[in-house]
Amino acid sequence: MQFPKQVEIIEVGPRDGLQNEKNFVPTEQKKQLVERLAQAGFSRIETASFVHPKAVPQMKDAPEMAVYSRELGLTFLALTPNQKALTRAIEAGVPQIAVFVGASETFNEKNINRSIADSLAECAEVFKKAKQHHIFIRGYVSMCFSCPYEGVITYEQVKRIVSHFVAHGVDEISIGDTNGQANPKIVHERFSQLSADFPEMTFVAHFHDTNGFAYANFFAALRAGVTKFDSSVAGLGGCPFSPGATGNVATEKVVQLFSEMGIETGIDEVKLKEAVLFAKRLK
Repeated sequence: MQFPKQVEIIEVGPRDGLQNEKNFVPTEQKKQLVERLAQAGFSRIETASFVHPKAVPQMKDAPEMAVYSRELGLTFLALTPNQKALTRAIEAGVPQIAVFVGASETFNEKNINRSIADSLAECAEVFKKAKQHHIFIRGYVSMCFSCPYEGVITYEQVKRIVSHFVAHGVDEISIGDTNGQANPKIVHERFSQLSADFPEMTFVAHFHDTNGFAYANFFAALRAGVTKFDSSVAGLGGCPFSPGATGNVATEKVVQLFSEMGIETGIDEVKLKEAVLFAKRLK
């Protein structure tokens, strides 16, 4: 059985993880977490979200986190869901941005209070402006396998969003099992079909572990040709608009999985363990 020699793990804990904590995590502690993760060897870390502070108070320090990430020399990502957010990110010197659109109409409405059509229209304008500033663009597609409101999500629902992202020049697309209900069979089928339909696009796998299948899903995505994976240190995070969903897959477990399979991640496991202990104190 053939496996890639190397994969990339994109650490999303400082943004996707911490944004859901009830109590505000002090900016200095966030900086320490990011620094520890950088020292562990992560080449890309999602460190900020430029959503309105009233919507996500935990991310109100996004500009300061962006400046700090730049000072560390990081290639970091920041969430920019609309034009105003993108403008703030550009002012802060963000090198890579990300936007979200749900494959489920109901989830998209609950998550960002917009229809999918309206979200895609907004994305087109965000992408256009980002490209003018030579910014790397990531597109997140949420609820790519099932939805707590609509049930099974079809491939065509996912393809609708992916097609729009591809047409507007995104650099990579993260495919999310947002409520953690996917299984290895559908994961392999979905990523295989996406790769066949969009052979030039880079796809990233983003799993939650609600039903305990996440690590098997990593393996299934790997077998489908995926070599980039999102994960969150200490399993920080979750989705408040997906009832019952647990947090993101723990980075340390993903690194261990690939390490034991002989697949290089570029991560120092000793330093990662130190970052995990620190992250757990932030909960």
